[in-house]
Amino acid sequence: MNLASLFSGGKDSTYSIFLAKSMGHTIKCLLTIAPRSDESHLLHHPAIAWTKLQSQSMHMPQILTCVGSEGNEIAALEQALLQARDEFGIDGLVHGGILSEFQKTTFDALCKKHDIKVLSPLWGKDPITYMNELLENRFEYIITSVSSGGLDDSWLGKRITKKDVETLGRLSIQYGFNLNFEGGEAETFVINCPLFSMPVKVRRGRIFWDNYRGRFEITEAELLSVC
Repeated sequence: MNLASLFSGGKDSTYSIFLAKSMGHTIKCLLTIAPRSDESHLLHHPAIAWTKLQSQSMHMPQILTCVGSEGNEIAALEQALLQARDEFGIDGLVHGGILSEFQKTTFDALCKKHDIKVLSPLWGKDPITYMNELLENRFEYIITSVSSGGLDDSWLGKRITKKDVETLGRLSIQYGFNLNFEGGEAETFVINCPLFSMPVKVRRGRIFWDNYRGRFEITEAELLSVC
């Protein structure tokens, strides 16, 4: 199929593209919706502005839509989806949902309305298997926000390693959060993977922390040329 990918720049949306391509599908464009709030249950917020670098590195055109303070996220997504169908001839949408019934139901209903197929390659994946699979397939990503007990400011801006996955596994059991962060316990940003022609180098960032939740705001980043 010719697919549009719902893309936030995080591990789940990026890895879903990787899996879709491995299945033989073609990704025609990226759909990135900047939500009106970081409390959104449908869309992801941190580092959205820097997805343009990932788009360039993957050589995939991007449709970027910003939702205003009074905007409707579902309407914005529908508009972007129809634009992708008109401009790129897509007949399917791939997304990185794993456990959220709200996300899956929303995407399924929207695509059914317009006779567009849905591909959910991460749906129901075992968390530990998935987190290790990311590293085995050379996905490098940092944490850009945390909002759960057990996750402090030391995780903000951190690139995740196999040892970190083991630590996160223990913390997820102790504090009861989803290891894959599907519940919004943390957000991520991919800096390199097999899809990229050039890695993203984060030059500078700022940490905001209120003793329970926080975010890593990327203030300067660029694509590194690979010799």
